[in-house]
Amino acid sequence: MARILVIGPGDMGARIVAGLAFTPGVHEIVLAGVPAAAGQEAVGMVRSTSEVAARFTAADCTVPGAVEALLSDSKPDVIVQCASLMSPWALRDRTDDIARAFASAGLGVTLPMQLPVVRAVMSAVRATGFTGPVANLSYPDVTNAILDRLGLGPTIGLGNATMQFLRVRGALRATLGSEAELPLVRVIGHHNQVYPVMRAEPPDDPANRVRVFLGEEGERADHLAYLGHPYAAGVVYNQVTAVACVRVVEALLPGAGTTRISAPAPLGLPGGYPVVIEDGAISLDLPPGQELDEVSAWQSSIGRNDGVDAIAPDGTVTFTEPARDAVAAVAPWLTEPLHPDEAPERAGRICALLAL
Repeated sequence: MARILVIGPGDMGARIVAGLAFTPGVHEIVLAGVPAAAGQEAVGMVRSTSEVAARFTAADCTVPGAVEALLSDSKPDVIVQCASLMSPWALRDRTDDIARAFASAGLGVTLPMQLPVVRAVMSAVRATGFTGPVANLSYPDVTNAILDRLGLGPTIGLGNATMQFLRVRGALRATLGSEAELPLVRVIGHHNQVYPVMRAEPPDDPANRVRVFLGEEGERADHLAYLGHPYAAGVVYNQVTAVACVRVVEALLPGAGTTRISAPAPLGLPGGYPVVIEDGAISLDLPPGQELDEVSAWQSSIGRNDGVDAIAPDGTVTFTEPARDAVAAVAPWLTEPLHPDEAPERAGRICALLAL
């Protein structure tokens, strides 16, 4: 029976702990972070609806020492990192010039809001010698790749490619009927492709579509990623994200057996890939004819739609010209390359700029 540490008591953290409370093999859930009120409410709901032990610990998880103490106290089997300094939906309803500039630039320029917590968590993991799996939800298609350059890569990412995987499985079930055995599904897809998948709007250029493969032979069926019910971008996506997270975390539990699924950022790679999860270890499960070098390069090209041009060997991120142009007038300092060490200071400037 496993103990899971979930870092981040926001909307996603609450949804994830609610799902894990009914996941076989979960004995205890420790939720940690700020704010305390949200954490206590999420834990209270778990206690009200399940028999899983649950508790909340207030901790500033941007500080590696605080996370080290948290690991010592909670002694988890699996860590789920879903905290960030700003929700991806924080600017959704804003129409001011600054918010529009950020929306035009893409998620890449908000990396300073995504990196500090997951970096602190991984620094604490290395410092304490924790050997269990760490699953990261905070923009993993990019942050996992950055941290991997620093020797701090999480085990795997959450959300994104698994959401696409679930949508394909749902389309197959609707097509084949309730009694049919579904074929093996393998998905290669990036964070930036989640939006058209959830809107059920395939890109005009087939090269920009999620790659979907059926069966061991890998029959291409990219269209299946775009057959689900259409949802406009918003917090509603969190419901699918939470289910996707729980599926991967369940596969990471001790004694879970072997799971074939698609997930973001295994082995520090950009984007999402089919993987085999066994005994907490990850291996790639690429379909026939898909070469890693080509797939990784394609993922990086899709990532440029988020404004991320390249990640250097030292973890420094450079941004695309359209992303730089989008924010140049409101925050010219956001156009500069970002080294992970600079993320906390730049995050403070973003908070001030956006009046968060």
